[in-house]
Amino acid sequence: MTFVSGPVRVRVPATSANLGPGFDALGLALALYDDVSAEVTGTGCRVAVSGEGAGELPADESHLVVRAMRAAFDALGGQPAGLTVTAVNRIPQARGLGSSSAAIVAGVQLARGLVEGGAAQLDDAAALRLAAELEGHPDNVAPCLLGGFTIAWTEPTGARAVSLTPAPGVRPTVFVPTGRGLTSVARAALPPTVPHADAAFNAGRAALLVPALTSDPSLLFAATADRLHQDYRAAGMPSTAALVNGLRAVGVPAVVSGAGPSVLAFGPVPDGFDPGMEWTSWQLPIDVAGARVDRGTLGHAERDPVAAGRKS
Repeated sequence: MTFVSGPVRVRVPATSANLGPGFDALGLALALYDDVSAEVTGTGCRVAVSGEGAGELPADESHLVVRAMRAAFDALGGQPAGLTVTAVNRIPQARGLGSSSAAIVAGVQLARGLVEGGAAQLDDAAALRLAAELEGHPDNVAPCLLGGFTIAWTEPTGARAVSLTPAPGVRPTVFVPTGRGLTSVARAALPPTVPHADAAFNAGRAALLVPALTSDPSLLFAATADRLHQDYRAAGMPSTAALVNGLRAVGVPAVVSGAGPSVLAFGPVPDGFDPGMEWTSWQLPIDVAGARVDRGTLGHAERDPVAAGRKS
């Protein structure tokens, strides 16, 4: 292996998974970013974090970005002697906006960029499989890596995904609470089986969500209805459930973002609607580029969008 000299930088977007009925399958990339850079050094591992998670996240080998880098380096055939990692985080931690997936994708992409020929040796399909294996499911890592609106699934060989371009009229608003949530707790609230009627309902709504997001946003209210996971999780995050129900009561297509507790709404939100003091709302454009790697400025992407699975 030959490592490149100097830093490599990656910009990774926030994501919202499930989007209502698409449990563990559908995701959306949002224009809120973590910027992470890394450089091969002679010895040791040093991590500096500013922004979200500063003073909380580890500054050593146990940092999730570093763990993902190590896994990717193993896949590429070897480890560097030392690493320096600098992260500027803007994605809220433990809010259902894909902060862990962003860290994993950042680590995989940085490792690819730090090895000469790494992007060819570990191509985008392999990078997705590795990121999904590290995360445990592909619904967040797919939009983080590919951008846009993604449909992800898992085959015996690993995760796969396609990215679709959302319709111009899709305007997401994210409501972020002050309190945090844990994906493990939210998953623990789900029953081992669901009624066949509810599964059939969700299959239809998830299918409807594809044209709703890509060509006809007027279908979004019907397409974002869910019977598979949100109601089961409501008791564990009552404020989230109340906000989703309140928005839908005034005609806004709203869903739990990922495992929560944030809420994703496809606006506009009516004037005068008050989510409450605990919520901060952000209007975030959809990111269509996905993770962007560069050895200079952060605007240049070193990805083949066709190989990555992008569809128009």
